[in-house]
Amino acid sequence: MKFRYYSAMTQVILVGFVCFLCPGMFNAVNGMGGGGQLDPTAGNNANTALYSTFVVFGILGGAIVNLAGVRFTIFCSGFMYALYSASYIYLNHKADGSFTIAAGALLGVGAGILWAAQGMIMVSYPREEEKGKYIAVFWVIFNMGGMLGGILPFAINFHSEKDSLSDGVYIAFVVLEVLGACLGLALAPPAKVTRSDGSSVVLVKYTNVGKEAIEILKLFINPLMLGLLPMCFTSNFFYTYQFNNINAALFNIRTRGFNNIFYWGFQMVGAFGISFLLDTPRFSRRKRGFIAFAIVFVFFNAIWGGSLALHNKYPEGIESGKRMDFKESKRASGAIILYVLCGIGDALYQSLAYWIIGSLSNNNQKLSRYAGFYKGMQSFGAAIAWQLDIKIPPLNQLIANWALFGASIPPMLYVIWMIKDHSEDTVKPEEISDSVNEKEVVNA
Repeated sequence: MKFRYYSAMTQVILVGFVCFLCPGMFNAVNGMGGGGQLDPTAGNNANTALYSTFVVFGILGGAIVNLAGVRFTIFCSGFMYALYSASYIYLNHKADGSFTIAAGALLGVGAGILWAAQGMIMVSYPREEEKGKYIAVFWVIFNMGGMLGGILPFAINFHSEKDSLSDGVYIAFVVLEVLGACLGLALAPPAKVTRSDGSSVVLVKYTNVGKEAIEILKLFINPLMLGLLPMCFTSNFFYTYQFNNINAALFNIRTRGFNNIFYWGFQMVGAFGISFLLDTPRFSRRKRGFIAFAIVFVFFNAIWGGSLALHNKYPEGIESGKRMDFKESKRASGAIILYVLCGIGDALYQSLAYWIIGSLSNNNQKLSRYAGFYKGMQSFGAAIAWQLDIKIPPLNQLIANWALFGASIPPMLYVIWMIKDHSEDTVKPEEISDSVNEKEVVNA
């Protein structure tokens, strides 16, 4: 296939590598449990600060991207990831979590904006019948970052007896995240991007701050967005339990890195597999959505059932110094397999969520707001989950996760029922960006 810089696929691949290097490395740090520290308190508080600001800037992120453009916003946001990783070096030496918590709050600002830009690119650039494939391509590249982030602590800490990450691991993360921020400048302006059929990605003009504010407020009275709210809230809530109460509570430091190689690696398998269903022309979009939902429903109930069985086996976790090692195959294999299945479940859930959002419109400016709303509400749930990890026992957290998933089912089914085979948003000529010729106007 001929390489075309301005093609939609090239741009999705580029933003995938930005997220490979920035959020991917962040996921690697978080996946270690407690940010890779023996005491998870600073990491939990930093994540609460992060997701608290993420709520606000996730919701506002779509408007900020619409006004400032994707390249500048992604470039600036990427450096917040490097600052966050660097804060753990300070924590290693000073045992003072204040800098890490402040860095977490700043990262929430940058992450909210970056993910709004990423969501807009991933679900508005492809044609309707290709959205599942483009989501899968992004998810595969993005989770290669989590895999690399698992390999680094596994290799560097292979002979370490400590239960926290060394400075060398955090320095490696900082370097990679700075590279990711700079890669954001390589993205093309949306007005120059073309889809696989040669049509332009139409850039709608919403440059007025007042109009953007009104459009954001409308999200909270949009029945479809309200229907997606429980799904959004739940979609990162489970990370806290999986990272802290499975990976960190049961395994030593090198095995946590080993586990994350497969947790993020098998996310690629999950995203790639479900993309064939989401794009198949054999079924209507609505039917595809219901089948994908059924797969997610069965998978998540199996995961939480397995998690309950594992909790009953180790209700208090395992004390430091006696935690499982990947070489203890008889002892560790069941818990490792469950943790890997959690990764596949995450990919299935996130792929379905983004596909649903992408099925509601083809308008890139509207989808940037939808993606921001999704990430903002997702972060609201995550902020609560990281604090619950400090305040309530693991069993209660598990029950809360399972119950929230159940509560998200009816409204999610409503939104899937409302999906049509073709989005009906039409871009008016006066709404086209000055940089797009009127003859390139297409239905969006």
